[in-house]
Amino acid sequence: MNLRQSGIGMTSKRTRQRMVERLRAAGIEDEVVLGAMLEVPRHLFVDEALASRAYEDVSLPIGFGQTISHPYTVARLCEIARNGRVLERVLEVGTGCGYQAAVLSRIAKEVYSVERVAPLLSPARVRLRKLRYGNVRVKHADGQFGLEAAAPFDAIVMAAAAAHVPDALTGQLATGGRLILPVGVDQQRLLAVTRTEAGLEEESLDEVKFVPMLAGTTT
Repeated sequence: MNLRQSGIGMTSKRTRQRMVERLRAAGIEDEVVLGAMLEVPRHLFVDEALASRAYEDVSLPIGFGQTISHPYTVARLCEIARNGRVLERVLEVGTGCGYQAAVLSRIAKEVYSVERVAPLLSPARVRLRKLRYGNVRVKHADGQFGLEAAAPFDAIVMAAAAAHVPDALTGQLATGGRLILPVGVDQQRLLAVTRTEAGLEEESLDEVKFVPMLAGTTT
């Protein structure tokens, strides 16, 4: 393992431990999620020039108008998605740089991730393979339609804000499965939509700010 991979100074595991302590102090309680946040080297998912800021609780640019989410946001989404359960199969909508998929891979047996921006997907795929996150599969696709071929999912996590809850995604939830997504335009709120035997149950959670979900794919 080279120095960039293992981390030194502001990219070391000790720095990740401090990040985890901040997440715990901020209210993240799921120790499985916190363990995943400790394990995944966030500095390897951003440009090397930004690596020293990787463990600050900030979003960072990854190109094409996209960002890597705040560590707190990633931890919060994963905690809500897990909801104290063992997750078999999870779908992420919005691969980006691959960081959240890597965290999800530590708390779920199988992770599928779709990304509409092809130039983001290729380096994310290479990065995940080099770092040996072998239970993650990524695909170039329009996220609003999910990934029917791999459904049903125990959890679906969206990394972009939708104007409304997409029917295609709720339709791909297993019974007991949860869709976690930001909804809204000017004002956004995080929603947890759970499929029960009786239908869908919706819970309104935190106020959030995500990039908008866009239709279609880019090459």
